[in-house]
Amino acid sequence: MLTLLRENLATILIAAVLVCVVALVIRKMVRDRRSGASCNCGCGCKECP
Repeated sequence: MLTLLRENLATILIAAVLVCVVALVIRKMVRDRRSGASCNCGCGCKECP
């Protein structure tokens, strides 16, 4: 088991970093949507911030 971890340490670390980045992006998108700042239609609506 320890050998498997040692051989794949770089892959495990990169995957963990990517999972954290994706989680932070999703968290930001959810927070923006809840605060009403997610209107990205691009048509210049008066409702858009």
